[in-house]
Amino acid sequence: MLDPKLLRQNPQALAVQLARRGFYLDTNYLNEMETQRRDFQIKVQDLQTQRNQISKAIGQAKAKGEEVEKLLSKVADLGDELTYAERDLEKIQAELQEFHCQTPNLLDGSVPEGKNEAANVEVRRWGTPRVFDFPVQDHVALGEGLGGIDFESAASLSGSRFSVLKGSIARLHRALGQFMLDFHVQQHGYQEVYVPYLVQNQALFGTGQLPKFREDFFYLNEKDLCLIPTAEVPLTNLARDHIFRAEELPIKLVAQTPCFRSEAGSYGKDTRGMIRQHQFEKVELVQFVKPADSFAALEELCDHAQRILQALEIPYRVVLLCAGDTGFSAAKTYDIEVWLPGQNAYREISSCSNCTDFQARRLQARWRETPNAKPELLHTLNGSALAIGRTLVAVMENYQDKDGNIRIPLALQKYMTETLIIK
Repeated sequence: MLDPKLLRQNPQALAVQLARRGFYLDTNYLNEMETQRRDFQIKVQDLQTQRNQISKAIGQAKAKGEEVEKLLSKVADLGDELTYAERDLEKIQAELQEFHCQTPNLLDGSVPEGKNEAANVEVRRWGTPRVFDFPVQDHVALGEGLGGIDFESAASLSGSRFSVLKGSIARLHRALGQFMLDFHVQQHGYQEVYVPYLVQNQALFGTGQLPKFREDFFYLNEKDLCLIPTAEVPLTNLARDHIFRAEELPIKLVAQTPCFRSEAGSYGKDTRGMIRQHQFEKVELVQFVKPADSFAALEELCDHAQRILQALEIPYRVVLLCAGDTGFSAAKTYDIEVWLPGQNAYREISSCSNCTDFQARRLQARWRETPNAKPELLHTLNGSALAIGRTLVAVMENYQDKDGNIRIPLALQKYMTETLIIK
């Protein structure tokens, strides 16, 4: 959430910045609501002052043995008027809160202009796509040929956009997650965390998923609980209502969890295979840092995600998202796109974002330089490192042979009982 003071003090300047995203800030509505808020706030304060003055006069009159009936009646009338004024103020404040919660983060100045992903800017590439001397198969054909991916059984169990993994493919999927966790803990200094897969609405609000993206989630109807769309939600909420000491920062957390997404608005997209599913596994990185360090931390976090693909020796590229493609809570985002021979294209496998103080304001996640210093908001960052299902797809397609077998990358062989998955 943006600082309400910024919205009150210079809404026109913010409107110009937010327009880069394609977001229209209704400054007329905002100014009108702020005027009403100030008027009701002044009215409430005036009525409270009057009530306090008369209450004091009642005490003085009683001490002198004077009549107080008229004063008591006036206090009662003021109390009723104050109740109505406070209700009006609460209503205006709630409407303003809703308005603020629908307003996205401000973009960093380094974010390129553009309306959609077509304007994203490639930053770098790593590795050279393999040249095959045989017809390339995609992961669906490979998985079905190996008897390791069963979409038909998954559909009978749960419907579309689910998969059942079996045998060596299931072990490869498990090995990838274990490899990623170990790599980030041992090589990059993250603390591994096991988190709940169900969270309350306040957790989703804290990271910016609510109220804007409510239709993207799976809820338990009988309780105020939702299946997590990403481990970013529980991990980032670990900082809620906490004040960290300067020496504790940066805090670097990693977790492997399933992720559950309704994929609202993606009808007809990636219907073949494991690219876009309702349930998938992901290893997520989250950092809490001092504001001055957050953009350097973004470069570091993005590098940590890339190191996984480098260790697996799979080509990829990094793109800087343009203004119109940057997510609601992010000030700046890099996407990492892995090379998939079966699609002859680079596809997103990680998104790494600096959310500055946007999430921290909702969470009241703060830090202070010294024990006596005033607490200030910290900055939060998150990134996939990596989406395990898509990494499985990348390994299968990049390491296939002409017979439909899959060679296991050297980095994973200590996690597997085989070095080749044979048809």
